[in-house]
Amino acid sequence: MEAHDGELGPIDIVVIAYPAHAPMTGEAVPMLLDLVERGIIRVLDAMFVVKNQDGTFSGFDARDVGAHSVGDFAVFEGASSGLLGDEDVEMAAEAIEPGTAAVLLVYENRWAAPFVAAVIRNGGVPIAFERIPTQDVIDALDAVEAAV
Repeated sequence: MEAHDGELGPIDIVVIAYPAHAPMTGEAVPMLLDLVERGIIRVLDAMFVVKNQDGTFSGFDARDVGAHSVGDFAVFEGASSGLLGDEDVEMAAEAIEPGTAAVLLVYENRWAAPFVAAVIRNGGVPIAFERIPTQDVIDALDAVEAAV
């Protein structure tokens, strides 16, 4: 895995579920590709999970995939750093409903790499990078607005 100018930004994982009834408009992947092309993020891994109606599931990484099996996400074929494994497939399968497919993406926040490198050069030690769920932020902002 080649780091950006010898720097590495925080790494995130996202699990995106696609229920069988999802409209699948195709607008998400071009937006993701735009972030990649602009150097804002770098996709390190792509893995796919399918949960059958009987609760059984299977997972596969982005090797030898085509648009027929993963749609527009086929563009990430070969994206495999080894950070995702069977445990991640199982975790995603537990989180989705039967009849649902999911994509797991591991990506580097390249925009933050120069900042993290500067912190380290200045003796700082990045301890943790945390995410606050979007719905939690919306709920908090709604609560503040309601209190005003």
